Amino acid sequence: MESISFNLNKWLKIALLNFLVVALAGITLRYKINFPLPLISQKHLLHGHSHFAFVGWVTLALMALMVNYLLKNGLKTNFRKYHWILLANTITAYGMLLAFIAQGYAFFSITFSTLSIFVSYVFIYLFWQDLRKIKNEPAVKPWFKSALILWALSSLGAFTLAFLMAAQIKVQDYYFAAIYFFLHFQYNGWFIFAGFGLLFSFFNRDQNAVLLKLNRALFLILAATVIPSYFLSLLWLKLPSFVYWIATFSGIFQLVALFYFYNFFKLLKAQASFTKTTRFLWTLAALSFALKILLQFLSVFPSLSDFAFGFRPIVIAYLHLCFLGIISFFLIGHFNELLAPYKKMSRSGIMIFVSGVLIQEMALMIQGLEMIGLNLLVKTNIILFLASIIMGTGLLLMVIKIWSIKKSIVNTIHNGSTNSNT
Repeated sequence: MESISFNLNKWLKIALLNFLVVALAGITLRYKINFPLPLISQKHLLHGHSHFAFVGWVTLALMALMVNYLLKNGLKTNFRKYHWILLANTITAYGMLLAFIAQGYAFFSITFSTLSIFVSYVFIYLFWQDLRKIKNEPAVKPWFKSALILWALSSLGAFTLAFLMAAQIKVQDYYFAAIYFFLHFQYNGWFIFAGFGLLFSFFNRDQNAVLLKLNRALFLILAATVIPSYFLSLLWLKLPSFVYWIATFSGIFQLVALFYFYNFFKLLKAQASFTKTTRFLWTLAALSFALKILLQFLSVFPSLSDFAFGFRPIVIAYLHLCFLGIISFFLIGHFNELLAPYKKMSRSGIMIFVSGVLIQEMALMIQGLEMIGLNLLVKTNIILFLASIIMGTGLLLMVIKIWSIKKSIVNTIHNGSTNSNT
């Protein structure tokens, strides 16, 4: 009866619905770039869009799937507590979205942002305690523990930014350093490490010796480089030479991770239990991850670093590569795998969404090249607006399909997850 107190199916629905809300905000942002919309502040909506995307979509989905991992391993605990944590997370996410749209960085938006961080601390503490009770999971537990630590660490960037604003310290470099600190330990810490933990949880049932070896090597490299690689985001500053070399070494060392990741991914594709749609999404996520590692390495070269950080479309393209190409493709693939027996993920919706992401990434890169005088495409902003509509349409189809799951199926999903290791 423990599993019934945590309704995984409901939280998957809410998370995907929230992703649709993120897409609608993105469509509005792209519309406002091309057409007049005086009722909405572009800057305020952008802040609401980004905060809600992190908390309402990715964080909510990761937390729900990590709790499902505990269920899958037969943990005996009061799962009802996670229901309240995810509910609190969702409330703070919508609070931030509405408050940022209404007032930008002000009392209510900062209050909801702070509350969301405190909610994350509660989840980190409780999940850590429950995770300790699970035995013989060497391929998963290190990833989850590191993810939780890095998630907590990322909040220092948010608190530093709040302090700079409250103290009216108007040094732009400090602001960017705090923002990049938060983004780095969210993207390359919490998101990536939690994602790998969930991914390896699919294989842990076999305790494959080759898998465990690849897992350990990949974990050690990413864990060793996650902190020093933060400095790759600060190469536009006048850093001491030793800091530059630390950043450079971490960028080079991360390339080694691609060797182990490639061999792991070959093992992944050999798994016959995954659906074609999941394999497709996870292949795209893997390619995006490899591209991210390569781009981080290339950023150690000053000329390329100046280009990457000097043009906003390039920065946005990189952030969307991580957010959409890696973590969102992975999460949707995970949703699809959980619900595959019930054929409740819209394949057409997934393909439309993927098409929109690919069009957007190409348009952003072309837009970045336009800023250095290479005019390769006409009316790039219109194309980006259309790409956002395509992504929103795909998500809408996915939401409609997943919300059609009947309530009676929920317990079947939970029971199946609980026994999936047998």
